[in-house]
Amino acid sequence: MTSSAERPGTDHGSDTGHDHDHDRVIDEALTRLGLDAKTRLLAGQDLWTLPALPEIGLGSLVMSDGPVGVRGTAWAPGDASLTLPSPTALAATWDPDLAHRTGRVLAQEAHRKGVHLLLGPTINLHRSPLGGRHFETYSEDPLLTARIGAGYVTGLQESGIGATPKHFVANDAETERFTVDNLICERALRELYLAPFEEIVAAARPWALMSAYNSVNGSSMTEHRRLQVGVLREEWGFDGAVVSDWLAARHTERAIEGGLDIAMPGPQTVFGAALAKAVREGRVAEETVDTAVRHVLRLAARAGLLEGAAPAVPAQLRPEPLDGRAVAREIAARSFVLLRNEQNLLPLAPRPGGTLALIGHPAREARALGGGSATVFPAHVVSPLDGLRDALPDGTTLTYAAGADIRDGLGRPDEGFELRAVLRDSAGTVLGEEPVVLGRARWQAGSLPGGADFDAVDSVELTGTFTPPSGGTHRFGTSGLGAFRLTVGGTVLFDGVHEPDSRDPMEALTGRPVPRGAVELSAGEPVRVSLVAGDPKMQYGDLRGVVFSLAHNAAGHEDDRLIEEAVLTASAADTAIVVVATTEAVESEGFDRTSLRLPGRQDELVARVAAANPRTVVVVNAGSPVEMPWREDVAAVLLTWFPGQEGGAALADVLLGRTEPGGRLPTTWPARLQDAPVTRVTPEDGVLPYDEDVFIGYRAWQRQRALPAYPFGHGLGYTEWTYDSIGTDGGTVHVQLTNTGDRQGRETVQLYASPAEPDPRRPARWLVGFTPVTAAPGETVRAEITLARRAFQIWDTAASRWTTVPGRYHLHAARNATASRGPATTVEITG
Repeated sequence: MTSSAERPGTDHGSDTGHDHDHDRVIDEALTRLGLDAKTRLLAGQDLWTLPALPEIGLGSLVMSDGPVGVRGTAWAPGDASLTLPSPTALAATWDPDLAHRTGRVLAQEAHRKGVHLLLGPTINLHRSPLGGRHFETYSEDPLLTARIGAGYVTGLQESGIGATPKHFVANDAETERFTVDNLICERALRELYLAPFEEIVAAARPWALMSAYNSVNGSSMTEHRRLQVGVLREEWGFDGAVVSDWLAARHTERAIEGGLDIAMPGPQTVFGAALAKAVREGRVAEETVDTAVRHVLRLAARAGLLEGAAPAVPAQLRPEPLDGRAVAREIAARSFVLLRNEQNLLPLAPRPGGTLALIGHPAREARALGGGSATVFPAHVVSPLDGLRDALPDGTTLTYAAGADIRDGLGRPDEGFELRAVLRDSAGTVLGEEPVVLGRARWQAGSLPGGADFDAVDSVELTGTFTPPSGGTHRFGTSGLGAFRLTVGGTVLFDGVHEPDSRDPMEALTGRPVPRGAVELSAGEPVRVSLVAGDPKMQYGDLRGVVFSLAHNAAGHEDDRLIEEAVLTASAADTAIVVVATTEAVESEGFDRTSLRLPGRQDELVARVAAANPRTVVVVNAGSPVEMPWREDVAAVLLTWFPGQEGGAALADVLLGRTEPGGRLPTTWPARLQDAPVTRVTPEDGVLPYDEDVFIGYRAWQRQRALPAYPFGHGLGYTEWTYDSIGTDGGTVHVQLTNTGDRQGRETVQLYASPAEPDPRRPARWLVGFTPVTAAPGETVRAEITLARRAFQIWDTAASRWTTVPGRYHLHAARNATASRGPATTVEITG
């Protein structure tokens, strides 16, 4: 077996005949465009679209945020979107074919909403468990990330919707993301952070790619010519368009010379009129502009927006439609990771007359997705309570107790609040109003309640009543920027201005709530609540809208009573299921985490319930790792990630054994934050060194004395497997395994390589392939894994190329990254 390939992948996966036709049409169109039109095309005309150019038959290209749904050009609950499980959940399936169907379903949504380019998937890595956007990315491993990402991109684009893998490159944390300079050695950059982008470009040929906010080794990514031109285009052959993250482009000449094609949002950007001026003044060559315009016109042609150019996928050639809700439910169930299952408590077998206790606030108010730009609005969400009520057989009693409040601090106002938003002009005239949910005002300019004119709005008031379900001290606060006056029950709790703490525009959208005061309230007695935003309009460049919210937390001493009620409910049941979760104040875009602890008194709740009922199952509703100090004290632990809108139905399927939990961890879960080998996400003087080199995730844990709670690749099922043998045939490894249990099962066969002679330059072992298999009880199956030649290469910085490291390698078929048992074989690799 030899390995000499310079790039992974074998097929660019597009119709080159179409591309040749496109080139002819693009060249002809370019000759008919003047400088102003060309530079205008490189700048958004608004928040989500590029301008139409009727003179060449060019339609307006529409973009939308992803990656778990297609929001479209609105950001409002009234514009519902199919909501899939979080990217960490999709990666936990370890199934590129399922990722492919995910892309197809999202393409259907995009067509429905008039969207041509979806801003996803997110291809950054889990460098540290503290990364705030961890839930929106796939894995700590570049190979798993690449394979899931390529499936997603292919599914989108074969359905006629462009994909935009992001954020190129190394946007692996949120702290100071606009300004941070990540210092990364060339080996780590190539082998870890660039690697999944490289494979996706080779295997799936994305139509676009998004450039990140951050800098890498001294250059802002929107201006990084070596990476965006030298590597991306000249080495990898990328022929799509490079679009900036929103407001990431900051300098006209450096951005266009650095390989950026589209500056978003518009119309006032560093391109457009500013770029035309730079050309006329001789600071930028018009040929450089033409190159970018060709990239954008190619994107438009593929989307079917350029007259004379056939779309890459005509409507009649799109794949057959899929049932979106069914796919959402399948992804969720297949992603759930069974971390622990003592005495095979799961799946449950409810008996007639039996009692099942469901405990936890998130069991009733499910958290379906993470916060930030990934947010969409599902038409409905199936909570765990809903799912189990619908699925349990007749004769089984389901009891519910809320348990402890899951918030450490302030959260969204929910139970007991009835609020409306009232928009007024400077004379106090009402311009528009509408009910609001969860105390949140969030509208883009142009979509305000009642069609209100954005420029005329002078104030917005959230007003209504709050009927406390419990008496005692209630804390209130605000989220957002600007001048606020908060009044509860006639008491003014705040009258002042909240200034921004950073340059990040997402602070207004995702910033943590700020406490403003507390009042004593009586249960069942309504009080008037008013939050007036006297300076409600947010504007960052061309991002214009109204974004602020009310925050609330109930009396803290209620937790004592609620926990006692939960313990009594659990002790009276055959089995107790406790659902614990993170909140938007923990996992969201715009900030990193400071702890892996579950918020509120949830750890205490679990410990108390487990002491009362030995048959306790804990369901962890979190998008990324959390500490679980009680994990050895409960019978079963099931990780459900952020499971999307059908999560509760999928949970019932898995708990009752209708579906096997198919997930395997795509990232290592530490027992304690201090055990994790890489935790630093905060820059010093604007710089964040990636001192760990190529050792992140399980690669780094191999060098630690501490053991993780659960290793990369871990996950249990409802049957048992024996790995019988392993062998090689050229570049293919075949593994024979048998389902030795009493029910059909699905297994993810993972293949790891390790050098026979330890090599300090490389991890002790690394993932080189994987594949799922399914077998009936007693059935023997054969898994085949084709090895990429890159598996045995490292980046030679001195020679600036990939180099095969010859020698003997052990190939281990294993169930996770640390498993020592299982068949292994040895191969000889030559240079």
